[in-house]
Amino acid sequence: MLFGRKQKNPIKIADKGVVEWKYAACGYCSTGCSIEVGLNAEGKPVTSRGVADADVNRGKLCLKGIFEHELFTSAGRGTEPLMREQWHQDWQPATWDSALDKVHDEIVRIQAKYGRDSVAIISTGQMLTEEFYTLGKLTRGLIGTNNYDGNTTLCMASAVSGYKRSFGSDGPPGCYEDFEHTDCLFAWGSNLPEQHPIIYWRMKEAQEKRGFPLIVVDPRVTMLAQNAHIHLAITPGTDVVLMNAMMHVIFAEKLEDSSYIETNTNGIDMLRAEVAKYDPVTASKICGIDEDTIRVVARLYAKAGAAMAIWTMGINQSTHGSDGVVGINNLALITGNIGKPGGTSLSITGQCNAMGTREWSSCSGLPNYRALENPDHRAEIADFWGIDPEFFPKKRGMFQTDIYHAIESGQIKGLWLIATNPLSSLPNSARVRKAMESLEFCAVQDCYHDTESAQYAHVYLPAGTWAEKDGVMTNTERRISVVKPVTPPPGQAQPDLWIFNRMAERFNQSGKVNFPEKAADIFLEMGKLSVGRLADISGMNHELLEKQRGIQWPYTQEQVKNGEAPPKGGKRLYTVDGTFSYADGKAKLIPLPFIDNNEVPDEKFPIWLNTGRLIEHWHGRTKTGKIGNNNKYSPIPFIEINPDLAAELNIERGEYVRLVSRRSDAVVMAMPTQRVPKNMVFLPFHFHDCANRLTLGLLDPHSRQPAYKQSAVRIERIANQMAAAKLSMEMRKF
Repeated sequence: MLFGRKQKNPIKIADKGVVEWKYAACGYCSTGCSIEVGLNAEGKPVTSRGVADADVNRGKLCLKGIFEHELFTSAGRGTEPLMREQWHQDWQPATWDSALDKVHDEIVRIQAKYGRDSVAIISTGQMLTEEFYTLGKLTRGLIGTNNYDGNTTLCMASAVSGYKRSFGSDGPPGCYEDFEHTDCLFAWGSNLPEQHPIIYWRMKEAQEKRGFPLIVVDPRVTMLAQNAHIHLAITPGTDVVLMNAMMHVIFAEKLEDSSYIETNTNGIDMLRAEVAKYDPVTASKICGIDEDTIRVVARLYAKAGAAMAIWTMGINQSTHGSDGVVGINNLALITGNIGKPGGTSLSITGQCNAMGTREWSSCSGLPNYRALENPDHRAEIADFWGIDPEFFPKKRGMFQTDIYHAIESGQIKGLWLIATNPLSSLPNSARVRKAMESLEFCAVQDCYHDTESAQYAHVYLPAGTWAEKDGVMTNTERRISVVKPVTPPPGQAQPDLWIFNRMAERFNQSGKVNFPEKAADIFLEMGKLSVGRLADISGMNHELLEKQRGIQWPYTQEQVKNGEAPPKGGKRLYTVDGTFSYADGKAKLIPLPFIDNNEVPDEKFPIWLNTGRLIEHWHGRTKTGKIGNNNKYSPIPFIEINPDLAAELNIERGEYVRLVSRRSDAVVMAMPTQRVPKNMVFLPFHFHDCANRLTLGLLDPHSRQPAYKQSAVRIERIANQMAAAKLSMEMRKF
């Protein structure tokens, strides 16, 4: 196929020799793109393409998805089990039986000596849902530790907490189709073009047709902010103040939907009393948005026929993250913008299957949004699994961010890490490193053997990745898509489901708990547990999911039986004729006092540190750092710095500088740009031993999510640029 001018410099797309295409869903972000991987005559994956008839991406892929097939043969893949007596010794090859026996025996030993909760298990948002469900059954039903969580605490815990506080349950109420119906879009701390490019395309296409105003709330001039009608360059960590001030205006000018409030909510009087304190003049001095602009955006939002709010880490990763989500929900509820086309509060989820772990992993409770605190829920799951309900704890245990403090204090002696790399992803990483050194036993289960956290493991279990496995994932808008195995894992590596089932055999020798081997059978078991629940998936199966290119829950057996099931599933929760998940069916309006506990710039550390994502990279670059067409765009750590600040500090473009926080320091390259104000730098978080050496360990009191977005640093010019360059290259890792 030729492109370009026929007579001059034609471009020819290389023929990869594809003889077969295999279907999957993308394994990077939460957008949920349907993807096909092309295999050549030797059965080798050689290319990727979007699926045209998939509702989510309609044939499109971003930069990461286009090259996703290269993951299968990327460097650092684990190909055999490994063991050693001490974490600082050399690895020795092991058999699967000996490695799994070791993990089992060490968990049993530590629990016998120190108690059931002295072992912690931390998983991910990147496994398949059947794997999450099986791990939850193993952990809750057999191993019995209550210190079980996922790395989704680092990205989505505040959204989960905020939804539960407002609506009575987790579960995003909206969908991507809402872009096509909305009359006003607020983006709070979300940079769609780089974080979720295909969702951005969906939004932009809808905006071009409808012309709705886009208001972006972000301290940095992101790519999304550059395309906004109004950009609110807010002071970091003060989103709740702006939300309260907007509600103040809405109530003062009688723009609220009184009928909706009376019918569907509780708590209006207390909310009115709190937001009365946040008039625009007072609020502007805290949040940095002038009073007239606050009034303008409040009116735009409240007067819109349907108004939509989206957000990502700019809200969640804060000491006020859960309150920020509740504030967004409050705004939606008082204006009647929940449950109708174009009116929603929609969290844009981080990892590919963060929704799957929220729904089915049992990290924060029991399957399908059941609570450990509810005795009926405990009895229901215990009966279904065939265990004693008294084996379950009566409340959830520690969050991931608290687990590391418990390791530090000696409460936790054993750790099983699954597809997560806390030494790269947790804030204040030097403290995390010291904690991991103190463990009596650590097992790391990962598709890569060269992660930072594997340095401290005693056993390494090589796992499959993404489309080397069979199962489903749930995306941001509750759409479940199936992933089919494209190629087997390398060497002796095995799918995570196989590993969990083999481990279950060791804890389940009496056979009292059933562990199906096939993902399709596990999905049907999950469907039985979902009947009548918010996330009802009882009308789905793997075959139907592949045929429809994904289906949104709820999608019930009853709908299918009565011929009422829409082909692509339900679109919205809490529709106008529905109810919320609290016992009385009403949502809660929650007053939000602003407690200013942020770390802020001062004389010693005068610069705000902002962190975030780049379109070409994913999390800690364990994947994208090994794929040339991703890594070449940003191979080294850098900061965006305002040109006036750079000039003041005598820093030239491309020079290395040292960032210093109260925790540690990092060496990065300076890239002057007007995208950040003079009192701020932006540092991508993807690079090993860099951003999270600096970030703050303060946690949201409700979600326990870290405040990655509000830290203070100083910038030091480095005289010896050659030495700095060498150090920065070492931070590249790959």
